[in-house]
Amino acid sequence: MTTDFMKKAALFAGGVLFGTAGIKILSSKDAKKLYVQTTAAALRAKECVMNTATSIQENAEDILAEAKAVNSSRREEVFEDQSEENTEETTTCES
Repeated sequence: MTTDFMKKAALFAGGVLFGTAGIKILSSKDAKKLYVQTTAAALRAKECVMNTATSIQENAEDILAEAKAVNSSRREEVFEDQSEENTEETTTCES
């Protein structure tokens, strides 16, 4: 039973020591520099992603505008074809 207690006490002491050392390491100047560099890299990556997203959005808007123009010109062609057919039918019926 004493060995079990000693193991648990040793594990607890080791955990406290490791935790204290971990806090010291995480709050050191070198760690802060690493945090700053990592955050700066993340901000650069975010800016790059946002620029790419903006470019994609602009291209999509251009594609949509061109597609609408194509549909508009096709509608005009269909109306012209229909009006020519109606004119021919009218001329044929009147004869």
